[in-house]
Amino acid sequence: MNKEQFTLTLRIIFVLMIILSIVISSYYVTSVTYPFIFGFILAFLINPLVNFLEFRWKLNRTIAVFVSLMLIFVVFSGLITLFIAEIISGSNHLATVLPYHINTLVLYLEGFFFTTLLPIYEQVIRSINSLEAEQQSTILNYIQTFSSQIATNAGSAVQKLFNGLSDFLLSLPNLATVFLFTLMATFFISKDWYKLTRFFRKSLPQKVIESSTKVLNDLKHALFGYMLGQLTLISITFVFVLSGLLILQVEYPFTIAVIIAIVDLIPYLGTGLIFIPWIIYSFFAGQLSLTIGLCVLYGIILIQRQLLEPKVLSSSIGVEPLAMLIALFVGFQLFGFLGLIIGPASLVFLNTIYKANVFHDIRDFVLQKKS
Repeated sequence: MNKEQFTLTLRIIFVLMIILSIVISSYYVTSVTYPFIFGFILAFLINPLVNFLEFRWKLNRTIAVFVSLMLIFVVFSGLITLFIAEIISGSNHLATVLPYHINTLVLYLEGFFFTTLLPIYEQVIRSINSLEAEQQSTILNYIQTFSSQIATNAGSAVQKLFNGLSDFLLSLPNLATVFLFTLMATFFISKDWYKLTRFFRKSLPQKVIESSTKVLNDLKHALFGYMLGQLTLISITFVFVLSGLLILQVEYPFTIAVIIAIVDLIPYLGTGLIFIPWIIYSFFAGQLSLTIGLCVLYGIILIQRQLLEPKVLSSSIGVEPLAMLIALFVGFQLFGFLGLIIGPASLVFLNTIYKANVFHDIRDFVLQKKS
């Protein structure tokens, strides 16, 4: 190995060690400072609104930040209040009509049991009794094993459900603390935004400042694009569901469409959380036309979501549809449901730092090229 190759190897090792150090330190720092990171992100996002209030309305910076946070809080509170009101309205309707539907379902299940299941059960018992004792014992052992597995799985599922509920309730004080610190961090970071930016501009090299500014601007664009893309997708879902429910003459179509559109934000499961139980219930309740209509509507929602999601998100955040599809799949394979968020977010970040020429700068450093 000559001197040039040795120097190149040292530079590659140095760059890899720096990247590894950044990843490890970011993980540990993030685990204890995430409220302030959230605060920085929120301050970064609301900065245009704060600037508008400060320079156009001539408000003091502190007052502009306070007004901006209050406006955002009022808007979100209003949306949540509207959503809860719609839920309560729909719940009152369900409380009125649900007993009738449950009674109908019970009558149907009784008829199904006595006319279909009971004759089959009696025939199976007669078939088992006609077998030899050893064969009967084998079949009974299989049945007992299967039953015990079902009971164990059901008990485990119920235990996990209650443990999850308990963990959520126990985490509420911590969530409130995180929310409070995030809100305070957002206020102080936004209030001193330009002081902080001047400090970093003086402390960091010009090349780092230029690259960081481009990365932050591209990330902001991608984040707003992602939010706009998701809003577009759930709006399309809302229109399809509302139109379908109006055609099917379902009561409270607006409330149901809003709930389904919001549930559509849940990765992978989405609208199936509402449609699948509803289809099963309407089938057993003997509402055949409604069942067929819901199946058709659910199929349309699934198809349009699968066709539009990669295209809408890719156009919103500036990446190719195929790359977005790969990011969704790889993220799901590595991290499960959470990966459907981590995958696109990682793709956006990598695409952003690529556009900021960070990879080119690393390459030039390793190869000792002058940019």
